[in-house]
Amino acid sequence: MKKTLRLILGDQLNSNHTWFSEVDDSVVYVMMEVRTETDYVKHHIQKVVGIFAAMRAFASELKVNNHKLIYLHLNDENNLHSFEKNIHQLVSEFGFNHFEYQLADEYRVDTILKELSTSLSITSNAVDTEHFFTTREELGHFFATKKSFLMETFYRSMRKKHQILVEGDQPVTGQWNYDADNRKKLPKNHKPITPFVFNTDVSLIVEDINKALITTLGTIDSKNFIWPINRTQSLELLDFFAVECLSLFGTYQDAMAPNELSLYHSRISFSMNIKLISPREVIERVIEEWRLRPSEIEFHQLEGFVRQIIGWREYMRGIYWNKMPQYAALNFFEHKEKLPHWFWTGKTKMNCLKDTIQQSLNYAYAHHIQRLMITGNFALLAGIHPDEVDSWYLGIYIDAFEWVEITNTRGMSQFADGGIVGTKPYVSSAAYIDKMSHYCGSCFYKKNIKTGDKACPFNSLYWNFYDKNESKLASNPRIGMMYNVWRKMKSEDKTALLEQANYYLKNINEL
Repeated sequence: MKKTLRLILGDQLNSNHTWFSEVDDSVVYVMMEVRTETDYVKHHIQKVVGIFAAMRAFASELKVNNHKLIYLHLNDENNLHSFEKNIHQLVSEFGFNHFEYQLADEYRVDTILKELSTSLSITSNAVDTEHFFTTREELGHFFATKKSFLMETFYRSMRKKHQILVEGDQPVTGQWNYDADNRKKLPKNHKPITPFVFNTDVSLIVEDINKALITTLGTIDSKNFIWPINRTQSLELLDFFAVECLSLFGTYQDAMAPNELSLYHSRISFSMNIKLISPREVIERVIEEWRLRPSEIEFHQLEGFVRQIIGWREYMRGIYWNKMPQYAALNFFEHKEKLPHWFWTGKTKMNCLKDTIQQSLNYAYAHHIQRLMITGNFALLAGIHPDEVDSWYLGIYIDAFEWVEITNTRGMSQFADGGIVGTKPYVSSAAYIDKMSHYCGSCFYKKNIKTGDKACPFNSLYWNFYDKNESKLASNPRIGMMYNVWRKMKSEDKTALLEQANYYLKNINEL
C-alpha cells in the first residue's frame, strides 16, 4: 500500500492547489517551523511571526478539511530543525514509502530538497506550486534568441499570451505602457487614505520565538499584528486596494511622504509570496473593479498595477531561475563596504533614510521607490557590498524571498549584475528625492547645497559615484549626458565635490 508524505513549505500556502482537491487517507502532509529557515539571515520579527502565523492558520484549515497533517512547532522536542532531518525521521518512524514536495521558489531550498530526495531510500517526486503565470524556464526560453532581457518585451508577450487587457494581440487602449503617467508627487496638503490593517493577536508565536532565542530585528505589537495571515484576510486587503486605492495607485506609485506607511500601494505582496492568493485572481479583481468604475479609475492606474504583477514579478522570477546560482555572486562595481550602523536603527540625520528605515523597522515594509531610490540609492552611492545589501533587504521586509529580492536588490537597485535587469544604475542626487517626496524640507541637510556645512550627502556622493565608475559607465547611452555635465564642470568644483564625498564616506556612521 502506498503511504505518501507531502511537504508544505511556509511560502506554499495555496489552498487551491490540486493536492487539496480531495481527501486521501494514504497521504499525510507535514509542515515544520525550523531553525534552518529562521537563522540563515537575520529576519524582521514580523516576518518570522507572519509566516508562522500563516502556517498555523493553514494547518488548521487542512485539519478542518479532514486532511492528515503532522505539524512540527518551533519548540517541539522531536523537531530536528531541518527539512532533511525531520523528513528522514518521519519516513523511518511512520513507514512512508513515497515522498512529494512542491517546487521551492528559492534556489537554496530547491537544492536542499533535491538532495533530500536523492538521499531517501523511497520514491519521490516534485510538483509545480500552481501559482505563477510562468514556469521557471519560460523567460530563459523567451529571450534565448534575443540580445538582452528587456522587461517591456516580456511584459507585452505575457499580456498577449494570457489575454490580459488585450483585444487579439493588441492592447485594449492602443497603448501598452502608461509609466509616464505614474510619476507624480503627492500634493502638499494631500492626505492619503488610512491603511487598512489587521489586529491579530500573535503573542503566543512571539513567546515561542523568544523561548527559542531566535535573533530578529525590528519591532512588533504582538496584540495587534497588522499583516494578513490567512486567505480571508488577504482577500479583504485586496478588496480594500481595489475599492479604495486603485483609483490613485498609478498616479502616486512613485511618491514618498514622511510617516505614511503605504500611500495607495496594495501591501498584498506578502500574501502573494506565501501563496495565500494568486497573481491571476489579483489581476482579475482589479480589472473587475476598473470595469465597474471606468469613469473613476483611469486606465493608467490599472495598467501600472497589472505591469507590476504580470510584468516585473514574473520577469524577476524568470531572471532568478535563469541566472542562479552565479547571480548571487555578481559584483559589477567591486564594492566592498559595510552598511552604516544606522541601517539597523534608523538613527541618521538624513530625513529620507531615517523615515524609510524606521518605517521598515516598525512595519517590515517600505514601498518599491523607498527601497530603490532611498535605501538602495544610498547603498550604491556609498559602495556597499551587494552581499550586505542583499542580507538587509532579505531580512527586513516581510515580503522578501530570495527569488524576488535578489534580482531587485543586486540587479535593479545595486546594478551589481552589470545590466541584466536594469539598463542603467538607479542613482540620484537630492533633486530626484525632493521631486518625488516631502522629506527634504525638514531635513538637517540642505537639498540644494552640494559642498560644505549641511550639504546633502546624496549630492556629492552622486558625482563621486559617476567619477569613480566612469570606465564602466561612460559608454552607457542612458547616462552619457551625466558624463557630459561632469566633464564640463570646473576642476575646482569637481575637486570640492569629491573631497566632500570622501569626507562623508569616511564618516558614514555619523551622517
